[in-house]
Amino acid sequence: MGALWHGFADMGAVERDGAFVIERGEGVYIWDTAGTRYIDATAGLWFANVGHGRREIADAVAGQLSALAHYSNFGDLASTATVGLAERLAAIAPEPGSKIFFTSGGSDSVETAAKLARRYWHELGRSSKRVVVGRQKAYHGMHVAGTALSGLAPNREGHGELMADARSVDWDDAKSLLVLIEEIGAESIAAFFCEPIIGAGGVYLPPEGYLEEVRKICREHDILFVVDEVVTGFGRIGGSWFAATRLGLEPDIVTTAKGLTSGYVPMGAVFISPVIAEPFFSGGTWWRHGYTYGGHAGAAAAAMANLDIIEREGLLAESKRLEATLHAELAPLAELPAVAEVRSGFGAVAAVQLADPADALQVVRRIRAHGVSTRAAGQGALQFSPAFVMTDEQVAAMAEATRAALT
Repeated sequence: MGALWHGFADMGAVERDGAFVIERGEGVYIWDTAGTRYIDATAGLWFANVGHGRREIADAVAGQLSALAHYSNFGDLASTATVGLAERLAAIAPEPGSKIFFTSGGSDSVETAAKLARRYWHELGRSSKRVVVGRQKAYHGMHVAGTALSGLAPNREGHGELMADARSVDWDDAKSLLVLIEEIGAESIAAFFCEPIIGAGGVYLPPEGYLEEVRKICREHDILFVVDEVVTGFGRIGGSWFAATRLGLEPDIVTTAKGLTSGYVPMGAVFISPVIAEPFFSGGTWWRHGYTYGGHAGAAAAAMANLDIIEREGLLAESKRLEATLHAELAPLAELPAVAEVRSGFGAVAAVQLADPADALQVVRRIRAHGVSTRAAGQGALQFSPAFVMTDEQVAAMAEATRAALT
């Protein structure tokens, strides 16, 4: 029996059947301990945007660790690497003049945004605005606020009430948000959290006009609009750094992680618009919040090298290419009896929804036998979110392997 407790796992089944252990990766391929090669259909866990085995990032991290591994960013302290990355991110932020608050990952970023939203209204003398609102099917990480915001009931079960001031509305109907506002009052609601593309909940694309409509509702009712771009940020949306930029959403807060370093080192960042940052930058206000490893200097070096690669190799455009290729290659799988639908065509993501969700884990193993590593997301969906360096031919091979496994 192994010592490792896997996340999101039936450990009894893992103990019985064994783990799928990955030894190395290069580009869009990974190899297990037996030396078998697989196409990595998910870019790790949505994050390996530039692909595996990038020596440039490893060297950048090694150089930074040799000079200064990390130092606190509390009070007036900072490292040169962290300051440099903050300036670079501010330059590509959806809202000009944004401030950057670093975290250790996506769950930290969501927790930070939830606390900041409530504290912001407190600073404005409107402390009754405490409720944070999420959507059904949504996933916002695994900290207390993110779990409470989750629209995935299994993620909340068995923990009791984690956060009393959390609510959930329909994922695809903006009027559901209006109903909640009428029910509890806008003066009770601090923020609305919204994934542009629902990721771990099953890859659900936003209905036409939905994001723009909920943004308008939030603006009209003085509710902060928090765009959770842990999955979509740094190019996965296709053609832009962020979905908020591509869609012109003018967010108050943006949460990010994964693609910031392409997963080479854990790191997250929260983009805070000038209006929200202003009360805390005008002097005399302490926000007693932060993380020991927030803005880690070694992680900042990884992020800078990662952003260099994305820019130099035109990977935002490659992600847009993948948006079209994934749709062209995977959408036809909807004709198979084992498939209920295929969700694709917006961003470098796709989901093949199985007709019987209970088959998902078995199908994942069958696809693996055909040389492709994917995972189950949401309720019986197969996740596809490859590295931006995947070629059209590799996408076609991935789709063909999936078809073979499903027939």
